[in-house]
Amino acid sequence: MVDKTTFRDAMAGLGAAVNVITTDGVAGVGGCTASAVCPVTDDPPTLVVCINRASRNNAAIRENGRLCVNVLAAEQRDLAMRFADKDLSLDERFACAEWARLATGAPVLRGAVSALDCVVESVTEVGTHTVFFCAVKAARTDTARAGLIYFGRDFHAVGAGDLPLA
Repeated sequence: MVDKTTFRDAMAGLGAAVNVITTDGVAGVGGCTASAVCPVTDDPPTLVVCINRASRNNAAIRENGRLCVNVLAAEQRDLAMRFADKDLSLDERFACAEWARLATGAPVLRGAVSALDCVVESVTEVGTHTVFFCAVKAARTDTARAGLIYFGRDFHAVGAGDLPLA
C-alpha cells in the first residue's frame, strides 16, 4: 500500500480544474473548493464530485440533493482560496462574487468558465470522501475565458490560445 505522502506527491503531477462546488436547499447554502470532479458519461450527462466527509458542506450536499460545479476562470484564484478557507463563513465566501441560478437552484457563479447544475443521483463512501454521482440538469459555458488548474501544488492559467500546437 502506498502511504498518504507518496500518493499526494504523485498526485501533484496530475493537473486538475479548480472548481467551486455550491449547493442550496432545505439544508441551506453551502460551498467549497474542489478539484476532485470528473465526467463519467455524456449519455446521460453525469459527473462525479468527491467531497471530504469532514467538510461542513458534505452534509448540506447530501440533504439538498443538488449541487453546481462552477469551473473557475484563471482570474478567479482568490475565489478558490476563499471557498477553501475554513475560517470564513459561508456569507463571507459568497459575498465576494455574483451568483445566479439555473435548473436546480444551486448557486451558479457569474464569470465561471463552465457551470454544471446537477442533482445527486447516488452516493458512495470511499475512505475519507463521499463520491456523489450527479446528473447534469443544466449547463452554461464561456469558451472565451482561460481556465484555472491546480498542478504541482500551485494554481496555473490554461487556455487554448496559450497552448503550443503539437
